[in-house]
Amino acid sequence: MHHPWLASLPLLFAASAAPAQSLPAMLPTPVAGVSLTADSEARWVDFTLTPGNQLRFTMLVNGSPAAAILDTGVSFSVASQRFVSAARLEVARAPAVRAEAIGGAVPISWVATRTLGFGGLQRSGGRFAVVDLKAVATGSAEPVEILVGSDILSCCALDIDFDASRFRLLPSGRLPFQGATAPLSVGPRSKVFISEVTIGDKTLRPLIVDTGDGSSLTLSRAAWALSGANPQAVTTAVAFGLGGQIETELAILPSARLGTQPLSNVEVRIEGKGGFSDLTRTSGRIGSGLLQRYRVLLDPRAGRMVTAPGKAVDQQPVRSTSGLLIGYDNGRLRVLHVMRGGPAAATGWRAGDQICTVDGAPIPPINAGGSVDTGWSAGTPGRTVELGLCNGTQRRLTLRQFY
Repeated sequence: MHHPWLASLPLLFAASAAPAQSLPAMLPTPVAGVSLTADSEARWVDFTLTPGNQLRFTMLVNGSPAAAILDTGVSFSVASQRFVSAARLEVARAPAVRAEAIGGAVPISWVATRTLGFGGLQRSGGRFAVVDLKAVATGSAEPVEILVGSDILSCCALDIDFDASRFRLLPSGRLPFQGATAPLSVGPRSKVFISEVTIGDKTLRPLIVDTGDGSSLTLSRAAWALSGANPQAVTTAVAFGLGGQIETELAILPSARLGTQPLSNVEVRIEGKGGFSDLTRTSGRIGSGLLQRYRVLLDPRAGRMVTAPGKAVDQQPVRSTSGLLIGYDNGRLRVLHVMRGGPAAATGWRAGDQICTVDGAPIPPINAGGSVDTGWSAGTPGRTVELGLCNGTQRRLTLRQFY
């Protein structure tokens, strides 16, 4: 089970410190060196969802396999420092550059590639930004090596079939299925996929459409205020971006709209003033936590996003009933954040507390998906969980719904 409120936020950034160029809103410039094979429509790429809700798959870089994340929220595709070292790629000597990232600015360098490919897409030449990619960004113990960004993906139409855990690249203009539509473009400054969401009678734009973001919907403080939303309760959460940890507020909206697609029970994160949305001059992000309810076609060259309901369209958001946001740490569970208004906050829990047993049982090992079972933290309200701290003390936590 994926827990969007436990997921890390994306490793996305707008890698341009220079003034934005004036680009057509609905027609990005051609993607140099990128082409599709004649049979690209038949070349589906299988993916797995990480515990952080990102789409993980295998691609080829210079003929060698690499673990990758499909990330339309990255303006330039990224290679990890570890991958670059292991593949013995030569980092370009250039002046130091810093990029805007969730959690703060980060240093980047550049490396040239000969070829890359996945599905029916092939690229000759080109380059990756080189960044220190940490495993925490996918919510699992397994790091990734590549983030495939909009500099590559804007070439084509991206058809994501979440129910079948596969995607493919198609020539722009293809419409492989019918569904609701929303506008889609490439942002002139951020260079990433851009759309909009309507809450009540307020349409919020621009929003980054970010397959690398495991959350559902993230809004800036200003966009949240403009929406006029008034949920029953608002709590807090933390997430991790390339620049470090951030704290957001968290609420559930009963309804919204993505173009002509009605949305229900949408989990919303609200970023503080001066957060990543403010830095990128956007109203927020639409993440894979929301997109995975649908089959999705992203075609910025045609100016549209198409969504058709999938099996999970009516799925309720997973809500914490413990008020603890936790991460796996060498056989222990470490408290990353205590959510405002939750049962843990009322019983003295603190960030940094370490849990060694749950109901008398030791913490299970990480499973094949790279995560550990923490389903008890979103368990049935009224259940009491016995938690053994690693310092030898015992605590009882009675679960309840609080947002």
